Amino acid sequence: MLDQPIAPDYSESGTAQGPAVVRFAGDSGDGIQTLGSEFTKSSALSGHGFMTFPDFPAEIRAPAGTTFGVSAFQIQIGGDRVKTHGDTVDVLVALNPAALKTNLSALRPGGLLIVDQDAFTKRGLDKAGYGTNPLEDGSLEGYRLEAIEISRLTREAAMPQGVTKKEAETARNFWALGLIYWMFGQDRGPTAAWLTSKFAKRPEIAAANMAAMDAGHTYGDVTDFAPPPRLRAVTPSRPSPGTYRTLTGIDGMVLGLAAASALSGLRLHYCSYPITPASAILHGLAKLGGEGVATFQAEDEIAAATAAIGVSFAGGLGVTGTSGPGMALKAEALGLATAVELPLIVIDVQRAGPSTGMPTKVEQADLNLALHGRHGEAPLPVFAASGPGDSFDTVIEAARVAVTYMTPVIVLSDAYTANAAEPWRLPDVDALAEITVDRDIDADGFHPFRRDPDSLARPWAVPGMTGLAHRLGGIERSSGSGHISYDPDNHQHMTDLRADKLTRIQAALPPARVTSGVDAGRVLAVGWGSTQGALKTAVDDLVAEGHAVGHLHLRHLSPLPRGLAEIFALYDRVVVAELNSGQLRAHLQGLFPQVSFRGLNKVTGQPFTVAEIDTALREDLS
Repeated sequence: MLDQPIAPDYSESGTAQGPAVVRFAGDSGDGIQTLGSEFTKSSALSGHGFMTFPDFPAEIRAPAGTTFGVSAFQIQIGGDRVKTHGDTVDVLVALNPAALKTNLSALRPGGLLIVDQDAFTKRGLDKAGYGTNPLEDGSLEGYRLEAIEISRLTREAAMPQGVTKKEAETARNFWALGLIYWMFGQDRGPTAAWLTSKFAKRPEIAAANMAAMDAGHTYGDVTDFAPPPRLRAVTPSRPSPGTYRTLTGIDGMVLGLAAASALSGLRLHYCSYPITPASAILHGLAKLGGEGVATFQAEDEIAAATAAIGVSFAGGLGVTGTSGPGMALKAEALGLATAVELPLIVIDVQRAGPSTGMPTKVEQADLNLALHGRHGEAPLPVFAASGPGDSFDTVIEAARVAVTYMTPVIVLSDAYTANAAEPWRLPDVDALAEITVDRDIDADGFHPFRRDPDSLARPWAVPGMTGLAHRLGGIERSSGSGHISYDPDNHQHMTDLRADKLTRIQAALPPARVTSGVDAGRVLAVGWGSTQGALKTAVDDLVAEGHAVGHLHLRHLSPLPRGLAEIFALYDRVVVAELNSGQLRAHLQGLFPQVSFRGLNKVTGQPFTVAEIDTALREDLS
C-alpha cells in the first residue's frame, strides 16, 4: 500500500506537489457508488495511486432528498504516497441539498463546490432542513461555488437517445463524472466500455449515459472549467513493475480464500448468513464458480458456523463469515470447534454497534469478543487485516495456521478495510507457498487426539478412511484415547494443551518489528487493522520534521508476536490508537504491566484522520 502526507504542499504555479481529494455525494438512488467506482478505475488506469472511502446509509432506500438517505464516495488520488482517503476534500460534487448539508464540513476552505442547481428547489431545501437557499444566502462564500443546471443539461443530452425523461435524469451522475474527467484529464473510454457491457440489453440506456458523460466533459471544455491551480497536475505514481488491479478488502478476502483452497488442495466451503458488511464475501465467492470453492447460505448464524465445522470434519476447509451481532451468535459453535480441534476460519467484518448499531459504519469494537467471547477456556488465534491488499495475505496465513495446528482462527476486518479500494499488484502465483495438509495417518493404534510433538495438532482423519473410525463432540476427551472423560486432571491437561497451541503458533510467526519511523525514540504509535494508513502517514510526516517517532502495526493479536516488551522499552511513551474505547490498550496493559500505555480512541463510525493522529502524537512529544 502507498503513503500520503497529512497536508500536501501545493504551489499555485499550476503544478500539484501532492494528491487531490474528491468526494461525490447525492441521494442513495443517484448512483454515487457507481460514479465513485468508475472514477477510481479511471484514476488507476491514469497511473495514480489512490485510496477510497465509500460512505453510504444502512437503509436500502431512505426517503429521497433526506439527509439520512445521502450516499457519498471519497477518493484521494496522487503519487506513491497516497495511503488514506484524505482528511479534507478539495472538490465536492453535491447532487442535492441534503448531500451538501451532510458533506460540506469535509470541504476545505476555498475548495471547489459543484452542485446541481436544479435540485435546489423549495421542496428539496425543505427535505434537507434548509430555511434559506445556501446558493443564495452567502453561506458558501468561503468556497469556490459552481452551481450548474446539471439535471437540465443531462436531459438535453440523454433524451435524444430514445429514453424517457425519468431515465434521462438518472444519468446526471455520469454528467458530473464527465466534468470531473475533464478536470483531471482522464480517459472516458473505460467507462463507456463498461456502460456498453452493463446495459447490453438496453443499448439506449447505455447511449443516454454516455451522452450525458460526454456532455459533462464538453461543458468543462467549452466553459474552460479550470480546476483549482493546486490540482491542475496531480502527481502520478511510480509503482513497481507488474500487473495491478483495483482491490477492495472484500476482494482481498475472496481471492485469499480461493488461493488458500488452491494452495492446500482442499475444497473450501464458505458458509454464512447475510449480514452487512460481510455479505459481499458470499457474493464474491459465489461468482467465482470454481471447482475448489463452494458457498452455502444458511438459515441463521449458528447454522452457518456449525455447517463450516461439518465441512472441516469431512475433510474440507470450513470458512464462515459475519459481522458484529453474528459473532455473538457463533460463540457456542466456536467453543465446539475449539474442543474438537478442527481447522476453521471465521471472518468478522466489524461494524459500529452494539446491537444493530450503524451497520455501514466502521468500528474496531469486536476485539474483546474475538479474544475472549467464548464459554470456558477456549483460546484461539486472532489475526487482523490492515488493508485491502493485506486482507489477501492475512486470509492465506489464517488458513495455513488453521490447517497446521488444527485450530479455528478468527480474522478481523472492518467496514473501512472491506469497502475501501487501492491499487494491488498481483502476486506471483508460483511464489506462493503451499499449505501442507498432513493426511499420512498410521491406523495402527490410532486415536483422534494423538498429537504432533511440534504443532500439538491432532490427526485430521477424514470419515470413511479404513481403520480411522472415531467420534468427536463437545464433551471433554481423554488425552490418551479420545474417549469421553470427566477426570479432573485430564481436563486440566487438555486445557493446557489447547492453550499451548498458541505458544507454538507464536514461536512460528515472525517477531514484532517497528513498521515505520524510527526504531527507538520518544513515542511509539501502536495500531491494528484499518488504522494503519493514518498512523503510518502521521508518523512518517513527524519523522520528516525530525521527531523520534515510530509506528508498530499488529496483524497477530492472539498470540501477540514475540519481542514486544523489548520494543516497548525503547520508547518513552507508547500510544495505542484504535476505533473503540481502548480494547487493545487494556489487553496490552494486562500483559505488559511495566509499560504505561496511553489510548487514542474514537467511536464515531468514521475512520481516523491523519490530523487527529498527528495532533495526539504531538501532545505526547511535548
